[in-house]
Amino acid sequence: MDNFLTSDAIRTLFSQAMSAMYQQEVPLYGTLTQLVTAVNDRTLEANPTLKNRLAAADELSRLSVERHGAIRVGTAAELSTLRQLFAVMGMEPVGYYDLSQAGVPVHSTAFRPVTDRALRRNPFRVFTSLLRLELIGDAALRARAAEILASRDIFTPGCRALLAKHQQQGGLNAADAAAFVKEALETFRWHASTTVDSATYRALNQQHRLIADVVCFRGCHINHLTPRTLDIDRVQALMPSRGIDPKTLIEGPPQRKVPILLRQTSFKALEEAVHFIDGTPGTHTARFGEIEQRGAALTPKGRALYDRLLAQAGTGRDNQQHQAHLSEVFRDFPDDEQTLREQGLAWFRYRLTEKGEHARPRPGESLNQLLADERIQAEPIVYEDFLPVSAAGIFQSNLGNDVQARQAGNASRDDFETALGSPVLDEMALYQQMQQRSLEQCGIVAR
Repeated sequence: MDNFLTSDAIRTLFSQAMSAMYQQEVPLYGTLTQLVTAVNDRTLEANPTLKNRLAAADELSRLSVERHGAIRVGTAAELSTLRQLFAVMGMEPVGYYDLSQAGVPVHSTAFRPVTDRALRRNPFRVFTSLLRLELIGDAALRARAAEILASRDIFTPGCRALLAKHQQQGGLNAADAAAFVKEALETFRWHASTTVDSATYRALNQQHRLIADVVCFRGCHINHLTPRTLDIDRVQALMPSRGIDPKTLIEGPPQRKVPILLRQTSFKALEEAVHFIDGTPGTHTARFGEIEQRGAALTPKGRALYDRLLAQAGTGRDNQQHQAHLSEVFRDFPDDEQTLREQGLAWFRYRLTEKGEHARPRPGESLNQLLADERIQAEPIVYEDFLPVSAAGIFQSNLGNDVQARQAGNASRDDFETALGSPVLDEMALYQQMQQRSLEQCGIVAR
């Protein structure tokens, strides 16, 4: 029998190929990744404690390969096939996001690895949105959009054949995996030629720029690919010096001693030349360059506090003023690991120290005592998911649409899961399982 490549290996091949393709298509992305690498190197050099901690947790190597992408599809069939495609790479749908509440006519999930080992190897994620055609108010235009989407196939015959082969065999050998990556990449490639005439494009674009982006092209082109930084404020400040025009605000929580959840910024979307099928030249704005800084995953209690404070803070127009105001409001959110842990605000991973290896936990010993004795070490679990407000903010600021809540856009997780062909995983349950597994590996059984 052929030796199958692991899903981790295929995911790494694909993410590297995606990054190389996107750098060719959007050279500014290459400039951005170079800046992020330089800032990360400088941050680690200035903070040996952080560097040692990341190395001890086996999380240092993932920094250089870490990316998340974002795509948008138009039909249930496209979404379902993408689920199968990402399954080859060990990526599962995690979380349900309703962006229609922020005026973006999609709902989404994040395909990503879910096991500790796979995340350490390569935590590649693809935030995947499904267009909600029912939110197109004009019935004739809605029917036209559905007709256009029904006539396209965003997957190559080779990709479909290799998907079937993977499902029949339970894996792919090295040659098939390389072919699969090459074929799958075509789904995410940019095409400057549209599948519609200029009048149809204008009508869909007038409804919402994102609708035109989803409906009018041959594939679900990757619209951003995001490296992870250890200091997003530094990158934001340096972007103009590299010829990059950043968006106004850094989305998410303020700068903290203990980072939480996700902070994001980006350079503004490119205006790119496109050609319509009626021969008319035009432009389209969709693709941009995003960066992120990831912090601790919060428990339901921590998320409730975060959401309350974020709503209280509102949105500023100037980043410096906005961040200062956020920091003031977030003084009510504890900013040290011990309090976050003791109050149950964040998820933690536990591991035995060298001292703990020699004096392993005994029945009846409390976790607090083991931590005080420095026989066990607690580290915040990295947040691997996304924030709906930030995702919508990034979309809106780059697409140029005013944010408008759409009352018709009520969340419909059931409809999304039906289109997907499977339930989405609950991210909170995944973090809880990670924390529990780490305790059990230390020899501690939670009572």
